[in-house]
Amino acid sequence: MQKHIKGTLIPIGGNEDKGENEYYGIDFIQEGILSHVVRESGGNQEKIVVIPTASSIPDEVAENYISAFGKLGCTNLHILNIQSREEAVDPAALEMVRSARCIMFSGGDQSKIVNFIGMTSMHELLNEKLCNEENFVLAGTSAGAMCMSHEMIAGGSATEALLKGNVQMKIGMDFVPELIIDTHFVKRGRFGRLAEAVAIFPHLMGLGLSEDTGVIIKNGVEFRVIGSGMVVVFDPSGLEHNNQRILKMGSAMSLSNLVTHILANGDRFRLDERRIEILPIHEKYI
Repeated sequence: MQKHIKGTLIPIGGNEDKGENEYYGIDFIQEGILSHVVRESGGNQEKIVVIPTASSIPDEVAENYISAFGKLGCTNLHILNIQSREEAVDPAALEMVRSARCIMFSGGDQSKIVNFIGMTSMHELLNEKLCNEENFVLAGTSAGAMCMSHEMIAGGSATEALLKGNVQMKIGMDFVPELIIDTHFVKRGRFGRLAEAVAIFPHLMGLGLSEDTGVIIKNGVEFRVIGSGMVVVFDPSGLEHNNQRILKMGSAMSLSNLVTHILANGDRFRLDERRIEILPIHEKYI
């Protein structure tokens, strides 16, 4: 199921610092999430295209990113607001994507990204660039991160966590098929819905991203944590008990031996080997 990609994926947990939130504790210019996006894209002169398709307020979102990337010295930033499948196959839109070093999907409703762009020529172009261009970056925050999964979380209430049927799944953009990604993970209490998602698909891993936190995935096999919060990885490959399939809808689920890793800035994880590499303390804080 592993995809062979040459480019870089950067899923982000939402509400990333845009140069206005000092309480995050990470220097915006040097270590902020968006500064990593810019560096991975080749620097602030490279072409970055923000796609606010998922948002219900795309113009406001666009202005926020224009301001944030501007603080990082970016001079080649473009907004591409796709709001229909017809717009996703427009030649000018496709050319903008084709010439970009970085595409970044905003937050909002991940289903809108799939509905408007999924299985179109723009979707095909994004996959081609990701698989063939080493210097291409595909980033996404909140909904823009969640859509990267093949088995995508489309909804689910934290208050009904681990009741069978609480989580709603649909097919996503399939940029990183090994993972089911959830965002705003700690603040919105989404432990239960990601646990149910991996119970439904125990051959996949769950990736829970806190706000202002992301991972840089290289070659589709290894990621490094960036940002100020935590990343939670669920590995269900060794589940000894999983009653998801036999329960009635609405029943409380139970799992045993769901391996859980909690990672922070600088820690690494091998997706192909399901192996964690914790950054030594003396390297984290020098």
